[in-house]
Amino acid sequence: MKKSNLYTLTGDKGITSLVGGLRISKNDPRLEAYGTIDELNAHIGLLRQMGNDPDDDALLRFIQNKLFVVGSYLATDTSFTQLREASRLHPADITHIEERIDTLDSIVPPLNAFLLPGGTAAAAQAHVCRTVCRRAERRICQVAQEVLVDENIMKFVNRLSDYFFVLARFNNYRQKQDEIFWDKDC
Repeated sequence: MKKSNLYTLTGDKGITSLVGGLRISKNDPRLEAYGTIDELNAHIGLLRQMGNDPDDDALLRFIQNKLFVVGSYLATDTSFTQLREASRLHPADITHIEERIDTLDSIVPPLNAFLLPGGTAAAAQAHVCRTVCRRAERRICQVAQEVLVDENIMKFVNRLSDYFFVLARFNNYRQKQDEIFWDKDC
């Protein structure tokens, strides 16, 4: 069996295909949105190598898989191609993340000041994930100004940034690393 080429030459002029074959510019907001989701997924892959709690590692893997669902959803022009079931998120996906947020938030100390990103390597990387996730959310909002975006996609990505924030705090807490607070007098 012949191995497929990694390069197709079809994108050499700044055009690519959505699911179903519709050709769009590589600077299209839809491509920017799912490209940022892909970037977030890569950052999560790095975060997973930094020694997380087993429950969080399992959740991070779940999130990585669900980000493929988000990317597939965003890459499908539903006015042109029917959305597959594998490209849908469900309320239970959001609830799964919310439950872990609530658990971690009940463990870390109350927060009374703004935090600077940092601490352990895992906490700092969780903050990177949080900021890339927020950018992905802004890109998805831009797409939603042009086409209908499922509310589960919007909710899921919004919850993810909250999860990464509390995960950063938890990673510092469990490693007994002091959090770095904003010095407003600096």
